Amino acid sequence: MRFARARTPLGSTVARAAPSEDNRLPMNFCSNCGQPVTLRVPPGDNLPRYVCDACDTIHYVNPRMVVGCVVEWEGAILLCKRAIEPRHGYWTAPAGFMECGETVAEGAARECQEEALAEVEMGSMVAMIDVPHVHQVHIMFRANLREGRYGVGDETLESALYEEDDIPWDDLAFPSVRFALEKYLEDRREQVERLHVTRVERMKR
Repeated sequence: MRFARARTPLGSTVARAAPSEDNRLPMNFCSNCGQPVTLRVPPGDNLPRYVCDACDTIHYVNPRMVVGCVVEWEGAILLCKRAIEPRHGYWTAPAGFMECGETVAEGAARECQEEALAEVEMGSMVAMIDVPHVHQVHIMFRANLREGRYGVGDETLESALYEEDDIPWDDLAFPSVRFALEKYLEDRREQVERLHVTRVERMKR
């Protein structure tokens, strides 16, 4: 990323990037005092941060965690059709943003309940996927569906159990979901449980 640099009275370096080059989450005003912020490298730091011009609060914007599960019941995989953007109408494993105060496993189990009304027995982690272009890390667990019961949550159009050969691969919402499903099924065939790590890039339109 290329920056135009200028000195400020505080002795820090102002770093401004063209919108097309800057992949940060945008911020205009300070959440502490409501005054404008400037993107610059604070003294003692080495990366541009949003810094308040009035109260000098430094705002650290970090990647967000998405947690979810590959849920199985008697060999079939539970998938949900998204009722929200992005990727409305495409299929996904139940997953969503982690909340403060919960562990990654607790968040993944909660998302199963919210999106598919599914109570699950949590297993091991199957995949960790870096998605840097949207400032996210996706963590997916193995899980078993309790009593085979599931339904449709507020963010879901429909949910269904799919045998491996019937999974709608061409209509999956995200590359991270495809990766987690592929690795889960691969491990199941080999009767092992491994943690798979990868990075996915921006989807082509």
